[in-house]
Amino acid sequence: MIATKALSPSLGVEVTGVGNLLDDRLISRCAEALQWRGILLIRGLHLDDEGQLAFSRKLGKVFAVRGKEIFTVSLDPARNPTAEYLKGTFHWHIDGTTDPVPTRTTTLTARHVAMTGGGTEFASTYAAYENLPEADRKQYDDLRVVHSFEAAQRLVTPDPGPEALAGWREVPTHETPLVWKRRDGRRSLVIGATADHIVGMAATESRALLDQLLEWTTQERFRYAHDWQVGDLVVWDNTGMLHRALPYGVDSERTLQRTTIVGDEELS
Repeated sequence: MIATKALSPSLGVEVTGVGNLLDDRLISRCAEALQWRGILLIRGLHLDDEGQLAFSRKLGKVFAVRGKEIFTVSLDPARNPTAEYLKGTFHWHIDGTTDPVPTRTTTLTARHVAMTGGGTEFASTYAAYENLPEADRKQYDDLRVVHSFEAAQRLVTPDPGPEALAGWREVPTHETPLVWKRRDGRRSLVIGATADHIVGMAATESRALLDQLLEWTTQERFRYAHDWQVGDLVVWDNTGMLHRALPYGVDSERTLQRTTIVGDEELS
């Protein structure tokens, strides 16, 4: 018997009693949970790459980076050539904000976990927006934000050398609404580490508002912290969830496998 329970009052659901992970009825339940609760947890699955990809393809089209549909999340350069950039994931962010169409859904499975730290925190930008005072919602609805890879990396390296800076700036910036209005009627804040500035607003005022909204969104009542166990599968609706990795050592064996499912609504 498939059963569900809330992970927190505002977001997340844990699914138990899973038999066939690819059963269409289960996939339908998972999709509904993601739409309204944002995060899905199934413990003890111990999926291999093919199993994770098969489940991901049931949810939508899997995005392949340089021909690879699955990505290893590790701070070990031997396992992940882009490990240095992962330090930016210790800050709240939404994946794909510099892309015209953002990642819709992300899946992670845990192969190895950190002895200390290494959890993943989530915060619902849906719940955060919906609980704003009405006057604030009206004020923010028409604002626009420029997102950049550089903004996120400067949180890790505030004073980069010219070579690093040039590399960051190879990733194009992207302008998005501050409030994304989805086809299903829900609205979410598009904020986080990549949010560089609000269009047409003075720099100090822009930074203050973005910081204020991030603080509002990541308060405890809109947040869930996941403590990884080997074999966990966590899936989240990237269009309305901030997330960040909790710090762990560079020498940690923490290894997660990630797939990303592309969206079909532009952030424009």
